[in-house]
Amino acid sequence: MQVLNSLSQMPAEGAAFDLVVIGAGGAGMAVALFVAIDGKKVLLVERTGFVGGTTAWSAGTTWVPGTHHAAQVNPGDTLADAARYLSNAIGERTPAELRQTFLDNGPEAIRHIETRSDVQFRPYPKHPDYISDLGGSTLSGRALEPLPFDGRLLGDLFKLVRPPIPEFTVLGGMMVDRTDINHLLALTKSFASFKHALRIIGRHASDRLSHPRGTRLVMGNALVARLLYSLSKHTNVTLALNTSVDQFGRGASGVESLELAQGSERRTVRVRGGVVLASGGFNRHPDLRQAMLPGADIGWCPAAPGHTGEAHALAQGLGAVYGQGGLSNAFWAPVSLRKRADGSTAAFPHFVMDRAKPGMLTVNQAGERFVNESTSYHLFGMAMRSTRSVPAFLVCDTDALRRYGLGMVRPGASAKDMAPFLADGYLTRGATLDELARKLGINAAGLQASVQKINRYAQTGVDPDFQRGVTAYQQNIGDATASGKNPNLGPLQTAPYYAVKLYPGDIGAATGFATDVHARVLDASGQPIPGLYAVGNDMHSIMGGVYTAPGITIGPGLVFARIATRHAAARAA
Repeated sequence: MQVLNSLSQMPAEGAAFDLVVIGAGGAGMAVALFVAIDGKKVLLVERTGFVGGTTAWSAGTTWVPGTHHAAQVNPGDTLADAARYLSNAIGERTPAELRQTFLDNGPEAIRHIETRSDVQFRPYPKHPDYISDLGGSTLSGRALEPLPFDGRLLGDLFKLVRPPIPEFTVLGGMMVDRTDINHLLALTKSFASFKHALRIIGRHASDRLSHPRGTRLVMGNALVARLLYSLSKHTNVTLALNTSVDQFGRGASGVESLELAQGSERRTVRVRGGVVLASGGFNRHPDLRQAMLPGADIGWCPAAPGHTGEAHALAQGLGAVYGQGGLSNAFWAPVSLRKRADGSTAAFPHFVMDRAKPGMLTVNQAGERFVNESTSYHLFGMAMRSTRSVPAFLVCDTDALRRYGLGMVRPGASAKDMAPFLADGYLTRGATLDELARKLGINAAGLQASVQKINRYAQTGVDPDFQRGVTAYQQNIGDATASGKNPNLGPLQTAPYYAVKLYPGDIGAATGFATDVHARVLDASGQPIPGLYAVGNDMHSIMGGVYTAPGITIGPGLVFARIATRHAAARAA
């Protein structure tokens, strides 16, 4: 793989490639890798100085039903079951043909990339579909996670992997996944956990002698590093960082060239098979954001900075149109905000660690609950917007905070640990519920009533208001070791009480360009634009704005990367 430090390393008259990929996030890197594996010449263009996009900041979960991994944990699952689940969840929001294409091609895409590269996955024993009460859903087998990766294998390329969100690391840059977290929390209770914790902490201490952060990579960083490591082994790959695309050149056969820009340098490159849009979606484009996500402040977005939507205007100039009919234009998660020492703002997504646990509840400014706290983060964020509960307030008692943490405040936090969070206003504490309400500026009587209700529900195990903890998905993100009748319900009774403010953060685009079963971008008449493809968040989500399961952006991104590559390679030939 050649990494261009300057466009001057290209011939002055440009170069020719079989495919050009715009965006080096997870989907774009997968496209480039599939092209390289097939022996074609590929240019991967990335406008930032890192590879990985938002995939590098994610859990790296990859939802692909029917793979050879599924048989290890759920041998009875079938593609027909998965199709039924998607039909029940999505209905007519997206064409069933596109969803079936994803399902039919998924197992081969996973097997192909694992057989021919260092990208490797494993199934997690229990990782339910998010709407687990629908027919066709399952508790395991469809969600895959990347195997941890030794970043030292990348050598100098390690610095190109987008570092994880600092607040998701411990001990100054040590990455941890859910397995590590469980062992770290139990290190004084289990010898196996003690050994695991000792091993990863020792590795991290060794890393910090020669690296700015830990090199034991997990989750999305592991997937991105595995993609980069695999790409590095191919001489037919060119990676251009800090490079944007200024113009598409269209000829008789479709998209035939691109003009690249890097500072004051310009180069025109020719392309035989086509251009694949994988730039991460529209979310940071000011005009598109205002039109599609009204009222959502850009500061609430926890996604990586590269998805500016600049390539979208170029595609629209060729006649590309966005898909229609989605439940939402974006996927959502509740986030809490805190200023970092460097002046930037951390938008921390509350995925599974706190809000669904016993001893937690979420209220609006009236002090009233408005959502099932244990629902998926997407539905939680949508409920915040639809009920205008912005900000919302995630409230817990002392016992819950110590056991589960609260946002950026980690489990087991001492008074000293909490002091800076209280000092800068990220965390609010009240000796009583009335004092907490006063400090938050919300209705005290409403908060009192909400806590009294949740305490009664904790005794019975039943939440008649929002049915918290009734599905397998909700129970899975609760606490099965808690003593109550419902793993998602527990009383708030140990003062002092704590809260953080929540905002609806868009974690990725659901609306993208309309495509056909080959991932070709369509125009307003439904005809494919020759030589133009879209994958990842640039492609209109086959889920139609419904968050059906973990990894439903990365999984389809990888599978349609394989599909687009096959079709574009045929054009190039």
